[in-house]
Amino acid sequence: MDDLVSDFSRFYILTILYEGPDHGYGILRKFKNRVGKTISPGLVYPFLQKLEAKGLISVKIEATGEKERKLYTLTSEGKVLCERLFKRFAGLVSIAIEPSLEVCAHCGCKMYEGGHREVINGKEMVFCCVHCAGTYKEELGLISPGPKGIHKHA
Repeated sequence: MDDLVSDFSRFYILTILYEGPDHGYGILRKFKNRVGKTISPGLVYPFLQKLEAKGLISVKIEATGEKERKLYTLTSEGKVLCERLFKRFAGLVSIAIEPSLEVCAHCGCKMYEGGHREVINGKEMVFCCVHCAGTYKEELGLISPGPKGIHKHA
């Protein structure tokens, strides 16, 4: 389980850097604020070193008073890697939420939550909006057509 969590942590470090350059402390703080868990500097800094060694991030030293801080920035290769990882992750998320999605009975769009429900011919149906419900009922001949051009789904 620790490997799984650390892999997620590394993925999330990349998402933070994808948003823009950051310092190590900024990465640690954003991770804690967003995920709700503290991440170990012993995981973050060696990972940043590996990313730098592979040419996926660049490091710029900034003077802040008497101290120096490193600013980590994704290179173009790092951005390409992130975009590939994001596409894979999006596919996994899609598989995970697919069972929770409902499909509009009229236009076929998928909804994660919400929607407009109506009972039509004794069957509860889900629509993305009241306009799709109305158009669906018009097509069935259950109501007369309303004004044209108000709402139209492709």
